[in-house]
Amino acid sequence: MKKQVEEVIAQIRPILQADGGDIQLVNVDETTGVVTVTLQGRCGGCPHAQMTLQAVVERKLKETVPGVTAVERA
Repeated sequence: MKKQVEEVIAQIRPILQADGGDIQLVNVDETTGVVTVTLQGRCGGCPHAQMTLQAVVERKLKETVPGVTAVERA
C-alpha cells in the first residue's frame, strides 16, 4: 500500500508545487488505512490547506489506493 500511496503523491506533487507548495508522506498505517502527510511551503500555512488535503489528496488516494480510509496532516 505504501508504494501505491507514494506513486499517487508523486502525481499530486506538481499541482502543489505550481502554487509554491509541496507534500511529504509521513506514514501509512496499513491497519487503519490512515495516511499522514505534511504540507510544505505555501501549502503549509495556507488557509485552504485542509480543503486541498481533502478535496485533492484524500479524494485521489481513496479513488486509487484500496484500503485508504483517511488522510491527516502531521
